[in-house]
Amino acid sequence: MFKSLNETLEAYQRRDPAARSKLEILLLYQGVHATLYHRLAHWLYCHNWRFLARCVSQWSRFWTGIEIHPGAKIGRRFVIDHGMGIVIGETAEVGDDCLLYHGVTLGGTGKDHGKRHPTIGNNVLIGCGAKILGPFKVGDGARIAANSVVLSEVPENATAVGIPAQIVRIAGRATHYADDVDQTSVNNPTLEKLAALSSRLDLVEKLLDEQYLGHTGNEALSKEKKEQ
Repeated sequence: MFKSLNETLEAYQRRDPAARSKLEILLLYQGVHATLYHRLAHWLYCHNWRFLARCVSQWSRFWTGIEIHPGAKIGRRFVIDHGMGIVIGETAEVGDDCLLYHGVTLGGTGKDHGKRHPTIGNNVLIGCGAKILGPFKVGDGARIAANSVVLSEVPENATAVGIPAQIVRIAGRATHYADDVDQTSVNNPTLEKLAALSSRLDLVEKLLDEQYLGHTGNEALSKEKKEQ
């Protein structure tokens, strides 16, 4: 238990430049508190103390603003940055070395039974406000851009951007830690498609103008011949 806690504190130190000491992180970081409460709630849940498990998780929600269902499976070195408004559903699974920002939802669509929530691989970064809804896999090393709504599987080492999210591959070597990725330098496929559509529209307008001018010129030439 102490080894796991020490790993978590080190992960916070590595990923949060504002973190000055392990003691400060342990005492003041609500993400750490939510994770510790969840470890206890999950243990109670797995031993069929379901009511007590929910009591612990609800207290954690009240105290930290982070709601993690006792049935969710959370990996090692799990980091929650800020954390307010995070919701993780009962059948969600989160791998090792994952980083979540505030406002993230790992939820369901309301249409599934049994496994209803996503499975998050190792070393995954999920930006603030992102929603991942449904019982599919987000691959190892994936990145979910802020405010994206992910409704289908995300491949390994890929980035999902937009509403609904579309996949943008990250070129080059995969980094070891989620926070090593530049979160702002990602392509927006929606803007790219709009730019391509605008270019095609400009081309169509140019062709129509040329056709109109050519037709007008032919009429003028025909009229001039008749006058002669």
